[in-house]
Amino acid sequence: MREITVKGHAKINLGLDVTGLREDGYHLVRMIMQSVDVCDTITLTKKPEAGISLSLNVPGLAADSTNLAWRAAELLMQEFSVAEGIDIRLEKRIPMAAGLAGGSADAAAVLRGVNELFSLGLTKEELCARAVRLGADIPFCVMEGTMLSEGIGEILTELPPMPACTILLAKPGIDVPTGGVYRALDALSGYVHPDISGQIRALEAGDLDDLAAKMGNVLELVTVRDHPVIARIREIMMEQGAVGAMMSGSGPTVFGLFAQDEDAQRACSILETEGLASDLFLTVPYQNGGSVHGRR
Repeated sequence: MREITVKGHAKINLGLDVTGLREDGYHLVRMIMQSVDVCDTITLTKKPEAGISLSLNVPGLAADSTNLAWRAAELLMQEFSVAEGIDIRLEKRIPMAAGLAGGSADAAAVLRGVNELFSLGLTKEELCARAVRLGADIPFCVMEGTMLSEGIGEILTELPPMPACTILLAKPGIDVPTGGVYRALDALSGYVHPDISGQIRALEAGDLDDLAAKMGNVLELVTVRDHPVIARIREIMMEQGAVGAMMSGSGPTVFGLFAQDEDAQRACSILETEGLASDLFLTVPYQNGGSVHGRR
C-alpha cells in the first residue's frame, strides 16, 4: 500500500461538566461526546525519502511541525523508526476554533492512517495512549462514536449509540479561545452541574427527548455571557422544533437535535437569512459503523 485516505469526524458534546482542576493546570471533565457526519479528509502517501510534508486547502493555516496532523505523523514515525517519508494532504471541512475538535479529528485520522499505511500493528487503545500526548480530545477522535469521557479526556467508556436524529450545526462568525473560557469558569464561585448520569440512562433507553432534556454544558455560563449571539442561535433552533440545543465544547458552535428533518431545514434557513452563522451544516450522528439516519 502506497496511499491511504482517512476521515476525521467532528464531535459535539451532549453533556460537558468540569469536575476539578489538576495541579498541572489540566481540568478534570465528565463529558458525553458524539461524532457527527461532518469530516475532514486526509490522504497519506508514502515517499521514498525521509521526512514529512503537509499541504492543505485553508489559507493561513500552518502547514509545518506546529500542525497537529504533522505532529501525529511525526510521533508514530519517530517511535517506530519509519525510514520512508510521508506526504499529508488535508482537505478541511470542519470549521476551525469552533468547539468541534477539527484539529483533534485530523490528528486522530493521521494516527489511524499512519498505523495502517506502515503496518505498525497498534490497536485503537494503543493509539489512544499515544494520542493523549498531543491533546485531550484526540483519544476520543481515534475511537469515534458515542463515549463517556473522563479524566482530562483520556478515560473513555463506550456508550449505546445516540438515537437517530438530524443535527444542525451553526458556528457564528466569532472565535472563542478555549483557555480563556476555562479560566473564566474557574473564577465562578459555583454552578449547577449537568446530569451526565441521566444522559447515560437516556442513551441506554434510546430516548432522544430525555437525552435532550438533560443536556448541559457548564462552559456556556461564560461563553454565552460574552457572546449573546450563541443564545440567539439556540433560541431560534428551539423555536423551530429542536428537542434540544446547546453550545458544543468551549464554543462558539451551537448544535440542535431535531426529530424531524424539515424542522432542522427550516431552522437552518432562518439562521442563514438572519446572517447569524458563518458556517451551517445539516448532519446526523456518526457511529463507527457509519452514519445514523432516520427519524422517530
